[in-house]
Amino acid sequence: MKRILLIALLCLHALGAHAAIDPALLAPLAGGDPDARIEAVGKIAALADADALKVLQALNGDTLYATPDGAILVVDGDKAWNPATGATSPVPDGVDGVVVNNRLRGAVEGALSGMALLSPDREQRLAAALQLQAKSADAAQAPLIRKAYALEKDTAIKAILLSLVATADLQSPDAAVRKAAVSALADSGGAALRPVLQAMLAQQDVSYAEPDASVRAAVVDALDRIDSRIARTEFVGKLFYGVSLGSVLLLAALGLAITFGLMGIINMAHGELLMIGAYTTYLCQSLFRNYFPGALDWYLAAALPAAFLVAFAVGVALERTVIRWLYGRPLETLLATWGISLMLMQLVRTIFGAQNVEVANPSWMSGGVTVLGSLVLSYNRIAIIAFAVVVVAAVWLILNKTRLGLFVRAVMQNRRMADCVGVPTGRIDMMTFGLGSGIAGLGGVALSQLGNVGPDLGQAYVVDSFMVVVLGGVGQLAGTVIAALGLGEVNKFLEPLAGAVMAKIAILVFIIIFIQRRPQGLFAMKGRSVE
Repeated sequence: MKRILLIALLCLHALGAHAAIDPALLAPLAGGDPDARIEAVGKIAALADADALKVLQALNGDTLYATPDGAILVVDGDKAWNPATGATSPVPDGVDGVVVNNRLRGAVEGALSGMALLSPDREQRLAAALQLQAKSADAAQAPLIRKAYALEKDTAIKAILLSLVATADLQSPDAAVRKAAVSALADSGGAALRPVLQAMLAQQDVSYAEPDASVRAAVVDALDRIDSRIARTEFVGKLFYGVSLGSVLLLAALGLAITFGLMGIINMAHGELLMIGAYTTYLCQSLFRNYFPGALDWYLAAALPAAFLVAFAVGVALERTVIRWLYGRPLETLLATWGISLMLMQLVRTIFGAQNVEVANPSWMSGGVTVLGSLVLSYNRIAIIAFAVVVVAAVWLILNKTRLGLFVRAVMQNRRMADCVGVPTGRIDMMTFGLGSGIAGLGGVALSQLGNVGPDLGQAYVVDSFMVVVLGGVGQLAGTVIAALGLGEVNKFLEPLAGAVMAKIAILVFIIIFIQRRPQGLFAMKGRSVE
C-alpha cells in the first residue's frame, strides 16, 4: 500500500500546480451525516491532486482537525495547513479532531488505493483496478474511477474501470442510473458480479431488494448474458487445456510409439526415460544458475539437446545390454524393463534424493495471456503445445524423409528382406530404440515446465502413453497424434462432470471396448509384417 501511495503521490506532483480545495467539499468531513462524509471522501479523491491525497492521508492518520468556525486543517506538530487556502500557520485554539469510524475509514482507504489508478506505471494502475474490483467499488469511489476511466488509454484497464463504475452506480438512488449500470455489467461483468446482481432480486416478504421492476428485468437479462458468456469461456478453456493435456500425452507417448509401435517392445521403463529428461533439465538449470546467472532464462536451449542425448544414450545402453536379447519375447521384455524402471528410480533417489526438485519456468514462459475477459492461457502450456507440434514434425521428417527413416521402415516391415539387401538391422534396432528414448527425454523437458520433478514422475504417464499408442494404432504416427489430443479433450470435458478418477476409469473402459471392436486401433498397420 505504501508503494502504491508513493507512486500515486509522485504522479500527482507531476501534474503541476494544484488549486486549493473548495471548502464546500471539506465541510462535510466534520459534519454528523455519515453518508455526506463518505460522499465527500469520494469527491475529494476525484480531485486527484497532491492536496487531496494529503487530506485523505491526514483523515486516515487521525491528523485532520476542524476549527469552531468549520474550517478543516491538517495538523503536523505545532503547524496547521489549511487545504482550502494552502496557507500554513500555528495550530489555532479550540480545534477538535475529526472523528473517523470504521465505515468512513474503509471509504478513505478505498479512495487512497483508488488514487493509484492515476499512476504512470501500467502495472500499478492494473493492480489498483484489480484490487478495487475484488472489493467491489462503492458509490463514493465512482467520481475517482470515472476520472481514471477518462484518462486511461489501456484497453484492458479501461474495461475493468467501466465495470467498477457500473458496480458503484448500482447503489445510486436514481433507478435510471442503476438500470444503465446493470446493462453495462451485462456486457463487461463476469462470474464475480453474479452475487451482486442476484442480491438485487432477493425478496423479503412482498418487497424486493431492488424496488424498480424495470431494473429487476434488466438484472434478469444481465444474469442470462453473463451466464452465457461464462459458459463460452469455460468451453474455450476446456478446449485449450484439453489440447494442452493432449500435447503432454503426445510428447510422453511419441517415443513409445516408436519403441512399442514400430519395434514391438513393451518398454515399462519408458516413464523413467521421461524422468531422466526432466532431471537433465534440472541439472541444466542448476548449471546456468551457478555459472551463467545472466543467461538463466535460456537454460532450456541447453536442456533440450542435453535431455535428448542423455535419454538417447540410456536407451542405446538398454537396447545393447538387455533389449537385444529379448526380441520376439514380449512377456520377458515387459518384466525386464519393469525391473529396469525400478532400478532407474532408485538410482535417481540415490543421486538426487527422494524429495521433488523444482524446475522454474523461464521468465518468458511465466504468466499468461487473458482472453474472453477472464480466461488465462498460460505461456508455459502454449509453449508446450508449440513444442509438441515441432517434435511431431521432426519425427515425421526423420521417419519419412531420411535414410535412417527408410531403414527403420524397411526393418519393421520385413526384417529378413532388409537384412538380405544389406541393411544393418542390429544397428537400426539400436538407433530406433535410442530415437524413441531421446524423444521421451524431450517429453521430460516439457513435463518439467508443468510441475516439480521427482523419481516417480514417469509412473503417472506410462499407462496413459500405452493407451494413446494402442488407441491410435500400433506404429501409426498420425493415430498417436489424434489419440493423444482426443484423450486430452475427453478427459478435460469429463472431469467436471464425473471427477478426475471416474474420468480416467471411463476413458479406460472406452478404450477396452474400442479395442475389442477394432483391435488395430484408429489406423491399421500396412505392410508385409501385417500379413
